[in-house]
Amino acid sequence: MDTKLTLRLDENVISRAKDYAQSHHISLSRLIESYLDSITMQKSENVKITPLVESLSGIIELPDDYDYKKDYADHLMEKYR
Repeated sequence: MDTKLTLRLDENVISRAKDYAQSHHISLSRLIESYLDSITMQKSENVKITPLVESLSGIIELPDDYDYKKDYADHLMEKYR
């Protein structure tokens, strides 16, 4: 059952939120409802790790000073050369 809620927010925040909702083709009410739902849902403490993921954990050893951003940038430079 939907219930009406009145909020007082900064008009700039409301304006930006309306623009965001419109650009994502959802209503402002749905946007706020989704946000509140996501932050209030209970997180499961007992998340099961699949055997495949468990078997892959720790398979790659990287040096402490490994710079993944630089490595990825180098990859992109080479790819789009």
